Amino acid sequence: MTIFNSKQERIRFLKFAFVGVTGTIVDFGLMNLFSLVFNVPLVWAQVLSFSIAVINNFLWNRFWTYPDSRAKAAHFQLLQFALINVVGISIRTPLISWLDTRILKLLSSRQLSLPLKDNIISQNVALAISIGVVMLWNYFANRYWTYSDVSAEKSGPVDGPPAEPPTVEPGKE
Repeated sequence: MTIFNSKQERIRFLKFAFVGVTGTIVDFGLMNLFSLVFNVPLVWAQVLSFSIAVINNFLWNRFWTYPDSRAKAAHFQLLQFALINVVGISIRTPLISWLDTRILKLLSSRQLSLPLKDNIISQNVALAISIGVVMLWNYFANRYWTYSDVSAEKSGPVDGPPAEPPTVEPGKE
């Protein structure tokens, strides 16, 4: 079961990626709202925004990307999904802080005239890089653990209707 040799898996990966885009929009929007409007420290702002984005992504993945994943109860899948994301945020939290510091130092040393403040740029670039790293972890961990009950074989309307069984003419069996 790989995204390279299964049309079904490629479609699932694209759906997972699209869901990730919606989660990213939620994540970026809320992180900026919390940190820039409500002055929540960056690490806490991204923990909150990440948590809300995880709930968004779980719901979309459960009902759209993997609608045939019903062998496991929703609460059990949510727990698995959440555990994978706890590992993800454990990767992301120190990474975003480290990247933000490095990017901010780089921007400050260049003294560029940019339309946004250096800290806004550094926080968002750090978040984008962190999201990319964690997305790879999330996809593979969720596909092989949370949604392990879903076959990589053709199923449902994603690949079209099932093929008609061959007909046998009378007397030619």
